[in-house]
Amino acid sequence: MSLYAIGDLHLATSADVDKPMDGFGPLWADHTNRLQRNWIDTVGPEDTVIVPGDISWGLKYEEALPDLELIDSLPGSKIFIKGNHDLWWTGITKLNRSFDTITFLQNDCIFCEGMYICGSRGWITPDNEDFTVADEKVYNRELLRMKMSLDQAAARQKDVPAPILGVMHFPPVSKKTAFSGFQQLFMDYGVKKVIYGHVHGEEGFRKAIQGTYHGTEYHLVSLDNLRCVPFRIK
Repeated sequence: MSLYAIGDLHLATSADVDKPMDGFGPLWADHTNRLQRNWIDTVGPEDTVIVPGDISWGLKYEEALPDLELIDSLPGSKIFIKGNHDLWWTGITKLNRSFDTITFLQNDCIFCEGMYICGSRGWITPDNEDFTVADEKVYNRELLRMKMSLDQAAARQKDVPAPILGVMHFPPVSKKTAFSGFQQLFMDYGVKKVIYGHVHGEEGFRKAIQGTYHGTEYHLVSLDNLRCVPFRIK
């Protein structure tokens, strides 16, 4: 059994959603079909895939449903984290009753493949030049949500010791040379590996935090950075 990740699927298979991604560059050409082929070739029925946000362009649940059904039909179990474009994401209890292979993670943790999966959507961090007072409120709220998730794992570690995998949609920090509250939480809870998405384009990839910083290893798993191939974590 293996653990994979790929984020920012940006699916739009509903007839009511007109949001083609081809205009965002060659890495997005025919991305839905490429994702399906690569997923089937890579992921087995006993594996798990983490999808850290921006799953569907649908604004309402009914518009996102064809996209969710598509992912549900692919091999393996799936763990979803909310992205900033997942406006259809409402009612965590309802969502977690809707699909056989998908678990929606929010303010909690999941034990999977010998790891505690913890995460939150995140937000832009104070080192970002566009950070505002309004952003600060959302940023602090997302820090609390991440801490809630990590607290769940820490409590369960007392009975079942296992490493924690941090999952975010937004990057944990905007600049590699900066430091955020998310990074402090990862240090406080001994998180050694974090995956995230949201960042797109070659320039964005170059600027994104990747590698080991302050004892934590970071991986950018947005779909275009991975060329539509799920990234193997474990």
